[in-house]
Amino acid sequence: MTDAKAAYAYGTADNIALLDRETQELVNFGRHFPAPNGGSAWLDSTGQPDPSHGVETWITSRMAHVYTLGHLYGMEGCEELVDRALAGLTGPLHDDEHGGWYPGVAEDGTPAEGKECYAHAFVILAATSATLIGRPGARELLDEALATYDRHFWDEERGLAVDTWNTAFTVCDPYRGLNANMHTVEAFLAVADVLGREDYRVRAGRIIDHVIGWAKANEWRIPEHFHEDWSLDLERNHDKPDDQFKPYGATPGHGIEWSRLIAQWALSTYPGEDNAASRKPYVDAAEALFNRALKDAWNRNGTVGLAYTTDWHGEPVVTDRMHWTLAEAVNASATLAAVTGKQEYRDWYATFWQYIDEYLIDHKHGSWFHQLNQDNQVIGTVWPGKSDLYHATQATLIPRLDPAVSVAPALKADLSVRAGER
Repeated sequence: MTDAKAAYAYGTADNIALLDRETQELVNFGRHFPAPNGGSAWLDSTGQPDPSHGVETWITSRMAHVYTLGHLYGMEGCEELVDRALAGLTGPLHDDEHGGWYPGVAEDGTPAEGKECYAHAFVILAATSATLIGRPGARELLDEALATYDRHFWDEERGLAVDTWNTAFTVCDPYRGLNANMHTVEAFLAVADVLGREDYRVRAGRIIDHVIGWAKANEWRIPEHFHEDWSLDLERNHDKPDDQFKPYGATPGHGIEWSRLIAQWALSTYPGEDNAASRKPYVDAAEALFNRALKDAWNRNGTVGLAYTTDWHGEPVVTDRMHWTLAEAVNASATLAAVTGKQEYRDWYATFWQYIDEYLIDHKHGSWFHQLNQDNQVIGTVWPGKSDLYHATQATLIPRLDPAVSVAPALKADLSVRAGER
């Protein structure tokens, strides 16, 4: 554990040293991820593959993205690991008959049913990152991923993405949700930044406008679930509030994550002082989402940490602490500090890093504990082991990079942010 609180302060040399150390430790922790037939295994608490989870498309895509970041960071052996992940996306995870990607394949090689927007958004992110560093086959993978997404998931009329199809892409589930749309925004912004495809930045903005409208009408608590006509489904999973991907109620961590993505989109769409007025409503919305999430969920029920979900009045429902929410809190507070210049976001940033260092970083085995209870004891009811490195690794990089640019191209552009460099 780091002793000096200066290590948590935004922008200081001590904090940059902490971020550098964590980037390297996280990337080294996950090097055993490759599955025998390609793709990424789910990692256990020590960084070893847990074959009982099979190989999942979203995990595999995240690991391809992370090891692209590792390569850009100057760490040896990462290119080969990117290729091992991509081999899963072009091999067992790819549906050669119907197109697209299975959600995953079981330990015995049996594909999971359905086609999920969430997973396909991460395929786009992975392929975009791998294209950026010129990995073999990455651009072809990206072209296919974009074509598949455009054909099946993007609803041009609505300006939003549908969520789930059956395996053959013949029946679309009536459920609509914002989790997949959030990661679509992330992927679309990466495509815009890497390929220069501004039409994807425009699409991201259309999604963002919907989200801001829904959140503003709901006291800045973002509705997550919708019916087929995009009417609100606020009571979904009331009887299963800790669902892994569709929990009941508001998810403060998503409010925080959206705040960072909205700020990134606004900065890239309306750059410079001349566009400050156009950018301001979006920055204001980003601040409102961030502050609502912290007011509802931070240090509630008498213990430190961020509650996973709340009801529609801001009362915590699931009080477990998920590691990804703190990673996104770091990213959002750093982004808002850079965008607004306000001290309060610097203060939040230091608070979050102190919590991460004290409770989430596994100082014995490496990586971050993925789930704690409200007393900050490690549990695994929703997230056993340490499945992947995506959220934590990005949290060590985004605070050092241009907040207007997606993390991989921003890292490539900033030669000063490299392993061990100051």
